[in-house]
Amino acid sequence: MTVDAPAFGVYLHWPFCLSKCPYCDFNSHVRHAAIDQARYVRAFAREIETTAARTGPRTVTSIFLGGGTPSLMEPQTVGAILDAVGRHWTIARDVEVTLEANPTSVEATRFRGYRAAGVNRVSLGVQALDDASLKSLGRLHTAEEAMAAVKIARAAFDRYSFDLIYARPDQTPAMWRDELAAAIGEAAEHLSLYQLTIEPDTPFFGLHAAGKLKTPDEAMARALYDVTQDVCAAHGLPAYEISNHARPGAECRHNLVYWRGDEYAGIGPGAHGRIDVAGRRHAVATEKRPETWLMRVEASGHGVITDDVLNSEERADEFLLMGLRLAEGIDPRRYEALAGRSLDPRRIALLSDEGAITVDAAGRLRVTQSGFPVLDAVVADLAA
Repeated sequence: MTVDAPAFGVYLHWPFCLSKCPYCDFNSHVRHAAIDQARYVRAFAREIETTAARTGPRTVTSIFLGGGTPSLMEPQTVGAILDAVGRHWTIARDVEVTLEANPTSVEATRFRGYRAAGVNRVSLGVQALDDASLKSLGRLHTAEEAMAAVKIARAAFDRYSFDLIYARPDQTPAMWRDELAAAIGEAAEHLSLYQLTIEPDTPFFGLHAAGKLKTPDEAMARALYDVTQDVCAAHGLPAYEISNHARPGAECRHNLVYWRGDEYAGIGPGAHGRIDVAGRRHAVATEKRPETWLMRVEASGHGVITDDVLNSEERADEFLLMGLRLAEGIDPRRYEALAGRSLDPRRIALLSDEGAITVDAAGRLRVTQSGFPVLDAVVADLAA
């Protein structure tokens, strides 16, 4: 994988879902009344305009419609929001435009409409390939519906991906190996594979604390992780990031924007951004509650509630934390340029001796497969 020139991404957050999954701590909201999509389109367009006025001219290399459940939007809503992006920034000829979708049959029928609206890549939240696991994860679709949606995605888009969650209760390495092999048979170029984590303020957190939800212990989780790496690599989808696997050249370009420390604008309720204004990197976040965000945008042109200028140390630490998630690793010289100091060669040597990192002939620093499960500790050691 080659390291491209700096990119500029736009993240668009659609915060609504049909139901809240018990493991999810994302900014997603269930509303039983109809959503006024036209009103939200106007608000998205207004926040895009205000943000573009701050960034100045940029060429957008990737757009990601995330959520929530963006596939609850009508295709014309998606088209109108994408048109707003195009009015205020230049769009690269080869722009990647991804939309996250739930694989219910109703939403899958919209895929061709999304394609016509400008989406050229879809990411499906499949999560599991057996109905019992899907039910326990709070998903509303069946495995059969998921595979039908994948088939429709394959017909509508040249590029598509889907997510699976592993390290589920009672899951064994043999079970995961079979499920993963079946998934790869349906995945053309990209899979996102996430270990189930128990997040605070979710229903799963309460069940886990009460002993009613048992997740794999550390050794089993590591075994499942190793199966993930081995099976995907054997089928030509090596990990290019700790939880993402792709055929060479099929990596999600938008997510690479985050991991490589490039700029991205965050638009919509609860969206985060990293934008450069007058040569300084700003960490921006918007109001999470959709209705409050809407009123803020209508009143003042944006829903921003946090706008922090990152100092050199913060930028360098963020670059290290995100960049070491990638198989390509980081160039320590970029860290030095950001931090004003180099990484400690003694710490690098020690972590290298322990087999957690490698340094190649060009000087790029990479975390090894055995180092990835303890990535946080590796990053903390290097940043100290």
